[in-house]
Amino acid sequence: MRLPDLFDPPGQPRPRGPPTRRAAKSAEAFRTISEVAGDLEVPQHVLRFWESKFPQIKPLKRAGGRRYYRPDDVALLRRIRQCLYDQGYTIKGVQKLLREGALKGDARAVAAAHAAAREPRQVKPPQDGLKDVLVELRKELIALRDTLAKLRR
Repeated sequence: MRLPDLFDPPGQPRPRGPPTRRAAKSAEAFRTISEVAGDLEVPQHVLRFWESKFPQIKPLKRAGGRRYYRPDDVALLRRIRQCLYDQGYTIKGVQKLLREGALKGDARAVAAAHAAAREPRQVKPPQDGLKDVLVELRKELIALRDTLAKLRR
């Protein structure tokens, strides 16, 4: 029997690996890139990439290039992650939301902006002259499609 086993409580497995003693930080504390990556469940390189795509994310950089994220940065990153991963937005779509200020508000404002973006838009019917042009264009496209189909055979 090894010496440390004598001090372990009976019936409980001994933890493996280095001990993890991460003390809880206050809500106003700055976070390192590894802490933010762990909280958001994204790799660190993704956070660095997002910094290049979203200029609103401006972590404080110390000597040696270490990044420290402010609480506002973490909140914005969380919203960006939600849009990209959970709601299916593209990076350009999230950039547009940021330009329009939709991601800066509270959760209700963000939800309203998302709903408005997904709502189908009304399309005006074409004018009579335009309708004739479109009908002719359609006929030409069908003829081109048929010609291409013959060439493939």
